[in-house]
Amino acid sequence: MKRLLKDERRIKICIPIVETTIESALRSMKKANTQCDLIEIRRDYLRSFDFKSFFSIKENPIIFTNRKREEGGRWEGSEKERFMTLKEAIRFGIDYVDIELRSEKEELLNLLKNKRGVKIIISYHDFEKTPSTIEIQRIFEKANEFRPDIVKIVTYARSYGDNLRILSLIPYAKKRGKKVLAFTMGRKGRISRIISPILGAAWTYASINDGKKSAPGQLTIEQMREVYKILGC
Repeated sequence: MKRLLKDERRIKICIPIVETTIESALRSMKKANTQCDLIEIRRDYLRSFDFKSFFSIKENPIIFTNRKREEGGRWEGSEKERFMTLKEAIRFGIDYVDIELRSEKEELLNLLKNKRGVKIIISYHDFEKTPSTIEIQRIFEKANEFRPDIVKIVTYARSYGDNLRILSLIPYAKKRGKKVLAFTMGRKGRISRIISPILGAAWTYASINDGKKSAPGQLTIEQMREVYKILGC
């Protein structure tokens, strides 16, 4: 019954796991399993990794992400090693792999060619600003050329108007039959995190608590659920 109710939710929320050890990550994942609809494993935060441990307590779809520093991550290894972790996630049959648009094109194409039924998210992050509407659409079209399952574009809000520009991508993508994740970061971008799934984004992100945020402006899962309850979502 719990699973049925979660699947019927119109608004889906993903909790990123941003721990440095497998033990603490598993504890957070067990707690998150009861609160969210998807879990994002941030490999770049972890000092070591073991797929079997995470699969043993899996209750929700898992997104595997290994973010490089240029995209706001903590990965210290080489690009070759980073892609090896993504390929390993595919071999284990993870639900989603999130890979950056600005990754090496040959590696990106190879990953998509050999995804074995795993859904691929191609993501783009701008931690300084939100580009113009035309530029956002151009980035979307560039990502869509690779034919991923989902395009994710996240920018930084310097004004409340930036939220409108990034949210306009959702109907733009829907007209093209593409699933999208689109919102802004920062304090002024919080509203877009709440509104994006209401407008049709595949899901939004929230931290398990205040001390475990994976990006600036991220609300906690409790805060998000409370807002959606008030809104009747």
